[in-house]
Amino acid sequence: MTTPKRDPYQALRYKEFRAYVLARFLITIAVTMQAVIIGYEIYELTNSKLLLGLIGLTEAIPAIGIAMYGGYVADKSEKRNMLTAFVALYMLMCVLLLVFTHTSFISSVGKDNVVLLIFFIIFFTGIARSFSGPASFGLAAQIVPREVYQSSITWASAAWQSGAVLGPAVGGILLGKLGITYTFAIIVVFLSVAVISILQIEKKPIQFVPKGETVYQSAIQGLKFVFENKVILSCISLDLFAVLFGGAVALLPVYAKDILHVGAEGLGWLRASQAVGAIIMLLILAYYPIRKHAGLILLAAVFGFGVFIILFGISTIFWFSMFCLIMSGALDGISVSVRHTIIQMSTPDNMRGRVSAVNSMFIGSSNEIGEFESGATAAAMGTIPAVIFGGCMTCLVVIVTYFISPSIRKMELKEHHSSE
Repeated sequence: MTTPKRDPYQALRYKEFRAYVLARFLITIAVTMQAVIIGYEIYELTNSKLLLGLIGLTEAIPAIGIAMYGGYVADKSEKRNMLTAFVALYMLMCVLLLVFTHTSFISSVGKDNVVLLIFFIIFFTGIARSFSGPASFGLAAQIVPREVYQSSITWASAAWQSGAVLGPAVGGILLGKLGITYTFAIIVVFLSVAVISILQIEKKPIQFVPKGETVYQSAIQGLKFVFENKVILSCISLDLFAVLFGGAVALLPVYAKDILHVGAEGLGWLRASQAVGAIIMLLILAYYPIRKHAGLILLAAVFGFGVFIILFGISTIFWFSMFCLIMSGALDGISVSVRHTIIQMSTPDNMRGRVSAVNSMFIGSSNEIGEFESGATAAAMGTIPAVIFGGCMTCLVVIVTYFISPSIRKMELKEHHSSE
C-alpha cells in the first residue's frame, strides 16, 4: 500500500483561506511598519532606552488584562465581522499617529506631550489586540477542514513572517525616504486592503453559546484547559521565558544608531532579519513537517535561539548581526510551528477564542514584556550586557525545561494528534 503524496499547498487551495492569508500578510506589514516607526520616533524624541522598553509594556498591560475577556467575546461572536471591526480600529489608531507625529503638531504641543499621546495610542492598540487575536485564530479554524490545519498553520505563519520581513524593511526605508507622515498614510492603505480581503470571507456560525455561566466562568475555561494539558502548557511556558529573556528587538534602535551606525534604513533591515529566517524555515516545514522527536527538536531550536541572541549582542559588524538575527528567526520558526500545531489540533472548536487568548497572554504579551525587560536591563547594565544576559537566560530556561518536563522531551506530533 502506497502512502498518498502530501500536498504542501493544500490549505491555499481554499479561496477563503487565501483571502485570510492576504489579510494577515497586510495587517502584519502594517503593524510591524508602525512598530519600527514608533520605536525610532520615540528614541529620536527622547534618546531614552528605558522608554523603548516601556513601549512594549504599555501595549502588554491591556493585552494581558483583558485577554481572557477578549477570547470569551470572540467565541460567542461572529468572527469575521469582529476581526473586521478591530482592523478598522487599528486604522483609526494609525490616522491619529499620523497627526500626532507631524512636525507642526510636535512644534505646537511639545515633544513630551507627543510622547505621552503616542503611548496613549499604544495602550489602546493593546486593547484592540486582545480582541482581534482570538477572533483571527478562531476564524482561521473555520475556513478549512481539520485535516488541513497543519498546512493552514504553516501558511498562516509564513504570511505573518513574510509581512514581518517586509514591514520593518519597508517601514525603515520609507521613513528615511518619505518621512513619517507619508509612511503612516501608506500603513492606512495596507489596512484598508486588509479589511476588503477579510470581507471576502463569508460569515461563519457561532459555535459557543454561554449556558448558565457568568462571564468570568466562561472566560476562565480557556485558562483551565491550558493548565490541564501538560504538553500545551510546557510548550507555551518554554516560549514565554525564551521570548521574555531573548527578545532584543526593543534595543534594535540603539544598535542601529549607536553601535552599528546604520540609521533608520539599517534598523528596518535588522527588524526584518529574524522574520527572514523564520519564513525560510516555515517554507521548509511546509514540505518537511516535523513529526518525530518534535519535543527534542523544539528544545534544541530554542537553545540555539538563545545562542544566536548572545552572538548578536556582542557583534559590531552589520552583516554578522543580520546573520545572527536570521538564524535566531529560523530557529524561532520551528518553535512557532510546533506550538501552533499542537494548540490548533488539541483545542475544541467552541473554545478556540479563549485558548488563543491564553496563548496570547503567555506568548504575545511576553514579547512586549520582554522588550521592557531588555530596555530596563539595558538602562541598568548597558545595551550589550543586557542582550548577552537575555540570551544566557534563554539557554538556561531550555536546560531547566529539559529536566523538569518529560512531556516535552517525549513529544511526538503524530502521536500527540492521534491521542487527542
